[in-house]
Amino acid sequence: MSDNSGESLGTVLVAGGANLAIAVAKLIAGLIGGSAAMLSEAAHSAADTVTELLLLVSVRRAQRPADSRHPFGHGKAGFFWAMMAAVATLVGGAGFSITHGVHEISHGERLGNLTPSYIVLALSFAIESVSFLNALAQLRREARRHDVSPFRLVSITSDTALKAVVYEDAAALVGLVIAALGLLGYQVTGSPVWDGVASIAIGVLLLVAALTLIRSNVSLLIGQSAPGPIEKEIRAVLVAQPEVESVVELLTMMLGPGSFLVAAKIDFRDDATAAGVEIACDELDRRLRERYPGISQVFLDPTPTRRR
Repeated sequence: MSDNSGESLGTVLVAGGANLAIAVAKLIAGLIGGSAAMLSEAAHSAADTVTELLLLVSVRRAQRPADSRHPFGHGKAGFFWAMMAAVATLVGGAGFSITHGVHEISHGERLGNLTPSYIVLALSFAIESVSFLNALAQLRREARRHDVSPFRLVSITSDTALKAVVYEDAAALVGLVIAALGLLGYQVTGSPVWDGVASIAIGVLLLVAALTLIRSNVSLLIGQSAPGPIEKEIRAVLVAQPEVESVVELLTMMLGPGSFLVAAKIDFRDDATAAGVEIACDELDRRLRERYPGISQVFLDPTPTRRR
């Protein structure tokens, strides 16, 4: 299991607490002003709160140790519950925002007092910024650890909880700006269409974020390999072993957040003895786990190249 699971849990808790407080405030402001964009933002925050609860389940389930029925651990449960969290965002956030926005455009009425809405949007932006910066700080620490850019890491990481918080907090900040522009457009033109368009735009934003996260988790669930740079370094470690002639085939698979399996068919040198091959395999297992603590399983199969 990844060493940063506890850190991801803290990131999720911060995001969840922020979303719950924001959802209530947006709902009250939306009801006072009658703004579709504000009610969409309330639905957005409510969906994010449900998402954070599911991410908590994801982190906890993924931490369960291996047993006789699940010898490779329960890491993939983390991928499943993270996907359920993305579905919650898709249905609860995007669905409500788009349909409510369409209704506002076709049956729009004059809005009420929007001052509370602006206050809530400003406070929400500040709170969401704290949550986003907390997730971004963790992302940057992990990026330095793996010697990649934060942008690259968030696209390839198997830490689904961290990825979800980063995507959803970023979408939340953009959504708040869209909602404010929708209210401003209504005040300038007097047309509720601007409010409805803002609601639809928020829904589309959530739709893109949810589908991106669903696609990522589906790929992990069906057996995604470790990132290419990691596979390249694993191959280099294998080839560097004196007894190894070549790596015939290398396979990897993500078993959970930060945890993966390594299986390789290796052509050992002809002068290597059976005892030497056993010692080399044990040494390679140790070196791989030292290089990547996330490796939970290593399977090495002596396979002459001529068989292929």
